[in-house]
Amino acid sequence: MRQPVNLISVATAVPPHLLLQRDAAQAAHRGFADRYGDFERLARVFESSGVRQRYTVRPLEWYFEALGWPERTKAYLDGACELFIEAARKALALAGIPPAAVDTIVTVSSTGIATPSLEARAAARMGFRSDVERVPVFGLGCAGGVTGLSIAARLAQSRPDSVVLMVAVEVCTLAFRLDELTKANIVATALFGDGAAACVVRSSGTGAAAVEMEGQHLWPDTLDIMGWNVDTQGFGVIFDRAIPPFAEENIAAAVNGILERGGLRAGDVDRFACHPGGAKVITALERALCLGQGALDHEREVLADYGNMSAPTVLFVLDRLMQAGLPSRTLLTAMGPGFTASCLSLKTAA
Repeated sequence: MRQPVNLISVATAVPPHLLLQRDAAQAAHRGFADRYGDFERLARVFESSGVRQRYTVRPLEWYFEALGWPERTKAYLDGACELFIEAARKALALAGIPPAAVDTIVTVSSTGIATPSLEARAAARMGFRSDVERVPVFGLGCAGGVTGLSIAARLAQSRPDSVVLMVAVEVCTLAFRLDELTKANIVATALFGDGAAACVVRSSGTGAAAVEMEGQHLWPDTLDIMGWNVDTQGFGVIFDRAIPPFAEENIAAAVNGILERGGLRAGDVDRFACHPGGAKVITALERALCLGQGALDHEREVLADYGNMSAPTVLFVLDRLMQAGLPSRTLLTAMGPGFTASCLSLKTAA
C-alpha cells in the first residue's frame, strides 16, 4: 500500500525592490525605443500582460549597467540565497519543524548557476544537519514548482517519517537584456519577476492536504517553445512559438492522460491551480480545461501582484488557495521547457 505523503506547509518570499509596471514600461522605452523599430508596437504587452507590479533582486537602475556573467551571477547568488532562506524559514515555522529536523532538501532553480548549490550556501544560516541530503534540480523552468513538489513527495514516501523541504527559487529578472532587440526579450521584460516558495512534506502525521498523485507529459519536437540561449552576457529567453495557442490546443489531452494514469478524471477535480504564465495563457487554460471565464481568479491576482516568477509562481497560487480553504481535490498544473506539463493532485480530508 502506498505510504501517504502530507503537504504540511507552503510559504512564499519576494526580494526587496518593488517594480511597478508603469515604471518597467518607461524603463523599457528608455532602453529600446531608439534602437528597435518595432518597439512601440510590442510595448503594448506592458498593458496586456496582466502584471501590475513585481519584485526584483536589484533596483531598476542596476539593469542599465554593463552586465555580463560575473555581475548577473553575483546578483543571483546574493538574491537567490536570501530568498531561499526567507521562504524556507517561513515554511518550517508554519509547519512547527526546526531546520535540524529536515532530512532532505529539494532545491529547484533554473535562472542562475550555483555550485555549491543554494541549499549548501544557506545551510549554516539555516541550521541544517550535516547529514541532510541535498537534491538540486535545474532546467525545469516554469514547471519546476510542481515537479519539485512531486520529487519531494516521492522522496518522503520512500522513507517513512522523513521530513522533506522543497524550495523553488527564481531570479528571472537577471534575463533582462538591453543587447537583445527581440520580441521575446520585450515580452520577458514585461512579465518576469523574482521570488521563492517553499513547501514542507512528510510521510507521517497530518497536514493541509495529502499528495494523491503526480505525473508529467513531454511533447515531442517542442524544444523551441521555451528555454534559454546562453552566451557571454548570460541567459537570453527563448519564446519561439506562441504559448497560449499551444496550451489551448494541447493541455487538456495531456492533463487528462496524467489524471487517467492516476485513476482520476477531470470531473473529479474541484479546483485547477495553474501556473499563471501571462494573461493570455490564463485565458487559454480556462478554455482548454472547460473552466468558466474568470475561474482562475487567484492566478490572475498572483500574476498582477508578482509577475511570472517561473517555478515558484504556481505555489504562490497554492498559498492563496490554502488561505482561502482548499476544496476536496486540487490539481496543480504548470508548463515549462521541454515542452512539458507537470501535474500534482492534493486531497484534503473529507
